[in-house]
Amino acid sequence: MDIRTIGVIGAGTMGNGIAQVCATAGFPVVITDIAQAALDRAMKAIDTSLERMVNKQKMTAADKAATLARLTISTDMKALADCDLVIEAATENIGLKQKIFSSIDAVVKSDALIASNTSSISISKLAAATKRPSQFIGMHFFNPVPVMALVELIRGMQTSDETLAAVRAVVVKIGKAPIVVRNSPGFAVNRILVPMLNEACFALGEGVATPEDIDEGMKLGCNHPIGPLALCDMIGLDVMLDVMNVFYESFKDSKYRPAPLLVEMVEAGYLGRKTGRGFYTYDKK
Repeated sequence: MDIRTIGVIGAGTMGNGIAQVCATAGFPVVITDIAQAALDRAMKAIDTSLERMVNKQKMTAADKAATLARLTISTDMKALADCDLVIEAATENIGLKQKIFSSIDAVVKSDALIASNTSSISISKLAAATKRPSQFIGMHFFNPVPVMALVELIRGMQTSDETLAAVRAVVVKIGKAPIVVRNSPGFAVNRILVPMLNEACFALGEGVATPEDIDEGMKLGCNHPIGPLALCDMIGLDVMLDVMNVFYESFKDSKYRPAPLLVEMVEAGYLGRKTGRGFYTYDKK
C-alpha cells in the first residue's frame, strides 16, 4: 500500500498538529471540518508553529512555504475522495466518530486506509462502522503532536498486516516512533499513566503530602518532567475521571476505581487549567 496523500478530519489542536507533521514530511494533506472558522484557526496555528521553527533555525522559510503549500482545507468531506489514508481527529465521542466513519467509507476510494486518533475508544467497535474493517487502525498521537515522538498503532480484531505495515511506514516517514498495541481500554500508555495519576489523587486525598510535595517528589525522585497533579490539571480532571470510569467499567476491577477526591473536584467544577482551578489555581488569561 503506497500512501501518497493524507486526509485529516477535525481541525482542532490534534488535527492541525497531525496535518502539520504530515505536510512537513512531504505529504499533500487535506484537512476537513464542519466549521470554516475552525479550519481558518488551524491554518493560523500551523503557520505560527512553523514560523517558530524557522526562528529556531529548525527549518528554512522556503521549507515553511512548501509545507503550507501542501495543505488544503475544506468543509466538504468529498475533498477526501483521493486520499490514501484518512486520519480522524474529532471529539472523543463514539457516536460522532461512528457517524464520521460511515460517511468517510462512502466517500474515499476502495483501497484507502482509515485511522482514528482516539485515545480510549475500541478500534474494533469503530471499524464496524465501515465496510473495510481490515483497512482500519488506531493511530494515537500525543499532544503536542509536533513535539511528542510517540504514536501508538492499535490493531482492531480485523486490522490486516498490510494496513499495519503501511501506516507504520507513514509514522516513520513523518519522524515519529511507532509502538504496536492490542485493542484494549486505554491501549498501552494511558493504561499505565492514568491509574498512576489517579493514585496521586488518592495520596492527596489521604493527606500523604501537599500537591506541591507530591509533584516535586515525582519530578525529582522519578525524573518526570511534570508532576502528576499538575499533569491532571493540564489534561482536565473531567477527562481523567471519564477514562478511569471506562477502565472501571471495562475491567470490573476495584483497582481502577476513581479517587473520591477526583470525583468531588469534578462535581465542584474544578477541572484544571481550562477552568482556572484544579489542584492548582491558574490565571484564565
